[in-house]
Parts: sequence; structure tokens; C-alpha cells
Amino acid sequence: MDSREDLAAFVRSLRRSHTEDASSWENAGLPSFLEALAAWIDDADGWYQNTGRELPPDGDWTFFARALQAATVYE
Repeated sequence: MDSREDLAAFVRSLRRSHTEDASSWENAGLPSFLEALAAWIDDADGWYQNTGRELPPDGDWTFFARALQAATVYE
């Protein structure tokens, strides 16, 4: 994820995924999706530790994309 354009394309792919198979999403409704997004952002340091990656100190496009993706299944 290197640019806003990449991020926009990623978000559109999430939208397509939701349109095609919302039942596969743990958080298919907007309220639960947004809550999961906020919770994942709060807990992101744990995800980065568990996957052997370093949390970007100031965030970046990839961080935000991962946060959006995580919100589809994060509880």
C-alpha cells in the first residue's frame, strides 16, 4: 500500500466483498464494523507483535488498510 490510490482501490475491493458475500463478514453492519475498526486500532500493537511486524510510529496507508481489513472479522 503505497498511495491514496492504492488505499482507495483496497476500500473498493472491501465494498465488493461485502456486496458479494456479506455473510462471510463477522461485522457486516456499519455499527459493528466501525466498532471493530476502533477496537482493532486500539489493539493494533498486539496484532503487530503477534505477526512479527513493527507498528508504524505515525501510521501509514498500509496501517489503515490493515485496520479496515481487520474490522471485517475483529471481535
